[in-house]
Amino acid sequence: MTHAHITAWVVALILFFVAVSLQRGNSPKARMMQMILRLFYLIIIGTGALLLYSIATIPPLYIVKALVGIWVIGAMEMILVRAAKGKSTNVFWIQFVIAFIIVLYLGFTLPLGFDLF
Repeated sequence: MTHAHITAWVVALILFFVAVSLQRGNSPKARMMQMILRLFYLIIIGTGALLLYSIATIPPLYIVKALVGIWVIGAMEMILVRAAKGKSTNVFWIQFVIAFIIVLYLGFTLPLGFDLF
């Protein structure tokens, strides 16, 4: 299940940057890309919930990681929505980078993830 979760967020990250670039180019396909990205948000949340469910006793850092992961998804969505409305997205880009670094660090240091650090 870990591989499915990582694959889902890697694909979602790629789709996110494609959607941002399509929006900047005023492409009519940006809306379609955003809908596909929302499907991947659901896949990420579903596989993450299954990973949490697979742990017998859930340590608090896993709950923090889940909440920060939802923060990443929220920041991604807010960037796309505010960009479509022509509003400033600087604050949400900063939130996205900070939350993404935190969730990557937690994901790779906790025992259920890969041993990179």
